Amino acid sequence: MLQAQLPRPPATKPALVPAVTRAAALLDLLAQQREAMSLARLSASLGLPKSSVHGLCNTLSALGYLRREDDGCFFIGPRVMGLAHAFVAHTSPAQEFTALWAEAGAAPSETVILSVLDGADVVYVAARNGVRPLGLAFTVGMRLPAHRAATGKAMLAWLDEARLLTHFPQARLPAFMNRAPIQRSDLVGELAEIRRRGYSIDDESVREGVYCFGAPVFDASGQAVAGVGVCLQKAMLDPQVAAQQSDTVMRVARELTQRLGGSMAAPAA
Repeated sequence: MLQAQLPRPPATKPALVPAVTRAAALLDLLAQQREAMSLARLSASLGLPKSSVHGLCNTLSALGYLRREDDGCFFIGPRVMGLAHAFVAHTSPAQEFTALWAEAGAAPSETVILSVLDGADVVYVAARNGVRPLGLAFTVGMRLPAHRAATGKAMLAWLDEARLLTHFPQARLPAFMNRAPIQRSDLVGELAEIRRRGYSIDDESVREGVYCFGAPVFDASGQAVAGVGVCLQKAMLDPQVAAQQSDTVMRVARELTQRLGGSMAAPAA
């Protein structure tokens, strides 16, 4: 299975510089909280002496990575934008997908695909074909209706209503080959279920006999910028295989999200 072929962390951790580790933890905390925090609150949250946190904040503020508010609280400073822009300019979902599988080595058992939204369609920008025959070749540049493909639905589920309506202005969604038509209201209900579950399903919606799982990839801004999919023959599907492949697609999406500087959206309760 794919799990055995994903890159694994090194057996031994590199030696870390404590001061840098503490500074990174402080910046991560402020990024997660998305609000200014006082020295006392930072100290309690990080489990560090207030004097140490004071020194970190003063240093990071002097360098522009923190900003001190009028009430004495600290928040992320403007200089981090230079780092963010440099990172974004150097990476993309397709690049990171390729790097991930280069590190993994052997091909996965099932086909793993990466797509991005283009209007009401998905465009496949990368694919790692599996060793098991599927009967449906996913090639770079291939287009499919986003509301039918697992990767498309995974991204659509995290669009706000206004953007969703720009993609699908009509109550009846565009037909696809000889498949049964879909109503926009049915799609909206399915997208809500995807948000609750955390991943999407294409049950022969694109091709007879093909079953796919999809999960969104988020960038540093929190936008779903790509979708990862795992496809297999429906005849192979049983509860164990379904659990394995849904876990696979979530883990690959999580890894790509981390590589893009983002964080996975938690499934709704």
